Amino acid sequence: MFRKRRKSQSAPADTFAGLREQVFGAAAAGGAPAPTPEHPNVWGAVMDMTYPNGTASLVALSDGTTSLYTSTGGGVVGGGAHADVVSATQGFLSSVEQHLGLFSIEEGTPLPDVGSVRIHALTLSGRLAAEAAEDDLGHDRHELSPLFHAGHRVITALRLIEEAGRSPT
Repeated sequence: MFRKRRKSQSAPADTFAGLREQVFGAAAAGGAPAPTPEHPNVWGAVMDMTYPNGTASLVALSDGTTSLYTSTGGGVVGGGAHADVVSATQGFLSSVEQHLGLFSIEEGTPLPDVGSVRIHALTLSGRLAAEAAEDDLGHDRHELSPLFHAGHRVITALRLIEEAGRSPT
């Protein structure tokens, strides 16, 4: 189901942190989806973008599960029920797969500083991450720019469906 998330009774930041940890803990809990032939090593990716008023996290999984969480409350879940979102998600994951050499092993799940973007690659061999300034990524001044743009295609697909108010068929 695709819907805009409403604020929960717990603090928005707590809900946001809990949702991120569910994704990051999926492999350990045996709940990670399988990779696909198009991206055999990557079963998911999280793109965190931090702004002065909060953080947005795009979650994209190989089974098509796609969500956008915000630390200020709300977000979008259920995007995987829409073909356009699934297609953009698979493109994002394929881009992550193609650029795995740019990632380093990640121990925790830190958020980036304001003005930065951190991309977490969820792989069969563990979690990897890479970070860069959003301005450099957006203006194609960083080798991770293709991943950033692929992630934003997913966000655009989510936004277009939300704006259209369509429900999955």
